[in-house]
Amino acid sequence: MLPPAISSGTGPIPTARISCRARPRALRARTCPRRSALKKTLLSVATLLALAAAAPLAAHEDRACLDDACTLQSLFAEADAGGAAAAGTTIAARRFGSWGIDTAGMDRQARPGTDFFRYVSGTWADTTQIPADRSSYGGFAILRDLSEARLRVLVEGYALGDPATGGDAAKIAALYRGFMDEATIEALGAKPLQPVLADIRAATDRNALARLMGRRGNFYDTFFNLGVSDDQKDPDRYTLYLSQGGLGLGDREMYLRENFAPQRERYQAYIVQMLQLAGWDRPQENAKAILALETRIAEAHWTRAESRNRDKTYNPLAMAEFATKSPGFPWADFFTAAGVEGAGRAVIRQDSAIPKIAAIFADTDIATLQAWQAFHATDNAAPLLSKDFSVAQYEFRDKFLSGQPQQRERWKRGVAFAESAMGEAIGRDYVKLYFPPEAKAKMDALVANVKAAMGARLDTLAWMSPATKAEAHAKLAGFGLKIGHPDTYRDYSALVVKNGDLFGNAQRAGQFEWDFRRARIGQPVDKGEWGMTPQTVNAYYNSVKNEIVFPAAILQPPFFDPDADPAVNYGAIGGVIGHEIIHGFDDQGRKSDGQGVLRDWWTAEDAAKFEVQAAKLGAQYEAYEFPQLPGMRINGRVAMGENIGDLGGLTIALEAYHRSLDGKPAPVIDGFTGDQRFFMGWGQVWRTLWRDDALRQQLVNGTHSPGHIRAFAPLRNIDAWYDAFGVKPGDALYIAPQDRVRIW
Repeated sequence: MLPPAISSGTGPIPTARISCRARPRALRARTCPRRSALKKTLLSVATLLALAAAAPLAAHEDRACLDDACTLQSLFAEADAGGAAAAGTTIAARRFGSWGIDTAGMDRQARPGTDFFRYVSGTWADTTQIPADRSSYGGFAILRDLSEARLRVLVEGYALGDPATGGDAAKIAALYRGFMDEATIEALGAKPLQPVLADIRAATDRNALARLMGRRGNFYDTFFNLGVSDDQKDPDRYTLYLSQGGLGLGDREMYLRENFAPQRERYQAYIVQMLQLAGWDRPQENAKAILALETRIAEAHWTRAESRNRDKTYNPLAMAEFATKSPGFPWADFFTAAGVEGAGRAVIRQDSAIPKIAAIFADTDIATLQAWQAFHATDNAAPLLSKDFSVAQYEFRDKFLSGQPQQRERWKRGVAFAESAMGEAIGRDYVKLYFPPEAKAKMDALVANVKAAMGARLDTLAWMSPATKAEAHAKLAGFGLKIGHPDTYRDYSALVVKNGDLFGNAQRAGQFEWDFRRARIGQPVDKGEWGMTPQTVNAYYNSVKNEIVFPAAILQPPFFDPDADPAVNYGAIGGVIGHEIIHGFDDQGRKSDGQGVLRDWWTAEDAAKFEVQAAKLGAQYEAYEFPQLPGMRINGRVAMGENIGDLGGLTIALEAYHRSLDGKPAPVIDGFTGDQRFFMGWGQVWRTLWRDDALRQQLVNGTHSPGHIRAFAPLRNIDAWYDAFGVKPGDALYIAPQDRVRIW
């Protein structure tokens, strides 16, 4: 029997902690999870390249796929920097102990084989409070707080001038200060939203409603999400993707499972509240109809497990065929309003769901469709409106759904808003202050060692045939690497920003982002583009580019400390590097080859052997219980890629660490052996605490196992962990050697 689950653990921390609804619709792709596209992150971190309506984001929510094709999988001429950047004001990162581990945070009374999370982080867990404005807290959140504080100094240091002539700094200043001008926002009340609502009232037929769904930058929502990303079967060109949408609760399970009845009841009350604030007629009646509509859509949706299956989610369809293949929805109006009518085709992710949702649109009365759009537009815009709107949204989406007691301070939301619109411009100045060249050099060496270890592991795999090994080696050899920041940053010169026009700035930023993306359809892929900003605390693997990417902000303690013990660095950032490499060989990443092309390069026999081990790993994770949440379990199929990434990543990182010793014995530090410090480095990364409501949301909506599970679960399948800590039969975490999962 495993130890009782601790109410802790996390997935990715959002790059910017402001409700996704506060971000211009097209910009949510840079910082938010997609409502219906599966997302993947190293942590528990739409392309930054995809552009579609996003789900409401609570602090805990998982981001798994960063683009509409589910190919970016994460764990996240220069203008004058001005202000703080010019002044050189910096905020230092905190170090963890003298050699990389916070030994004071350990619980040395805990047995590693009984509860490894407590052994590494028990005292920290006992003495740490989740901040009132967070629903979870841990290593990722701590680094995000650091990044956020640094960005505040930068953003508040930009001088307010004329955005038309003052370059990026003046535009960022206008975005941030417009968000911080509470007096003006309160005085305006709901006035900025009225033109949006007027357009909805004027949309009295299905064609007009479809056109609203296609428009960008005006907070409208859609049943069908559009995005632009690298073509999975032609990685040198961009293509248009289309996926299921329409759900305000984020996932079909929230509508269909009986144990989420309280969430549905509260959601209906929230819909009433938002419609009342918007001045929409018959709020009670319409709220009931909206929930019923979304429940029908949820029934049509693919599950998260189905939506991450790349064998099923690449379905190109000529735009002229949508009307016959999915009748009932005015596709021509929709595509024209989105400005993609010339794309020729779209790749459908959930092909059997789209006709059903189109039929639901055709079968729903106009008044309900208008009310649905009015609610979602109001919900999308709420953080940019007066407190009655923004507080109402916080009370439901953050406090009720995720248990977050306090709304985030306004400056934090303001930084996030500016970041969502001009993240790379801010990132350029962040890099000048916080990413020294020597950090990149040490990371280059670490990646090279972990990559070499992966090659060595491939050679030793008894279950894999020579033919598949040859393809795997070719893929590994072609792995690209991006560390720290892009070589070329986004050009924001065409973005129109005005002082004192918060709502208009959000609309124009959304349109600017979408115009940038849609203009690329059919064009050559920008191989140098990044899917995350430098200040993002995350990392990702992009299967279409076959590359791993590590933004500057994650290259700090507890993940990476150039002055820490190498064993700790290999267990922490080395495990992360390995995790991202393994994403190229996990249950979905293995379906793309070394050129990024979606194709099956495995022999049938090897694939079958892989699936047996993957299923065995999934069963391990599904066995973990959460006593504070009866009936809730990890979905082994949904979290499969991340769990494989953790196990394989640690396996090759450990081999890389051993190779780095050049045959010499590892030193003993403070009584800990090299292997012990390696595994402690991994466990420390996953020191996290959760509020129960947020953990529930993670288990339903997330693609990552909770952090306290990740701290020990992969170790149970690694023989060296047993040897390092003397784990024996009878210990709670013990797995017999013949039952341990061995993939990579």
